[in-house]
Amino acid sequence: MSYVHSMTHRVLPSAADLARLFALKYGDPTTTGPNPRRRHTHNYFLPADVYEATVANAVFPGCDWLDVGGGTSPFPDNPKLASELAARANRFVGVDPSANVFDNPYTREKHQAFIEDYTSPAPFDVATLRMVAEHVTSPDSVVSALARLVKPGGLAIVFTVDLWSPITVVSRVVPFDLHYPVKKLLWGGEEKDTFPTAYLMNSRRDLKRLFARGGFRESEFAWVDDCSALSRFPLLNTVELVARNALRKVALRYPECNLLGVYCRK
Repeated sequence: MSYVHSMTHRVLPSAADLARLFALKYGDPTTTGPNPRRRHTHNYFLPADVYEATVANAVFPGCDWLDVGGGTSPFPDNPKLASELAARANRFVGVDPSANVFDNPYTREKHQAFIEDYTSPAPFDVATLRMVAEHVTSPDSVVSALARLVKPGGLAIVFTVDLWSPITVVSRVVPFDLHYPVKKLLWGGEEKDTFPTAYLMNSRRDLKRLFARGGFRESEFAWVDDCSALSRFPLLNTVELVARNALRKVALRYPECNLLGVYCRK
């Protein structure tokens, strides 16, 4: 994977970055599994792929990296990249209120704590929050902690669901006890990795406002199309991908999307 040395450079991935990520994660597009091959045919990358390529561009050799709420891995479906970036960083710290942080084989320091309660002897160049923001109940406190923990000029990278995406809208009205059964049907996973949601940091406006109050500026932002809801059903997933490409041709976003924001500490 490519990387940048200065936080003033763009870290959202280029087409070439995404192609390298695909090769590392899935292998040759002609011989890989049917789902990644289908996505490659339609020139589509999962939101997680885009996030991973973004972090790969931000974690430069010798940097100090803080992963917030990452649990057992910064990239659950990309162990190769997790190993590569962990080796690239000088210091790699995981902070998570769940005890699963101790099962993370990549972080060199592991702390079971809320980020608001964590202290560090030195600030970090990069902080990453993968699918964490939707669970935060005190966003100002979290951003204040990040402001304390990220160096001036450093980055906080937030990857989360969009407040107004159809699946998020449904999850806001469906009782929490039903979240895991639906999640298991569509994406799999374990019940222990399903947590209550608050959705207080899940629009671009809210993220920009919260981070501005904490002393950050939005340096980059992307709405990342999410065509994974029907990935277990090949024909329906193909319909998703075709619909997404049709919308892009008329400059419209696919309704189901994730947010990927990069915030630079002033």
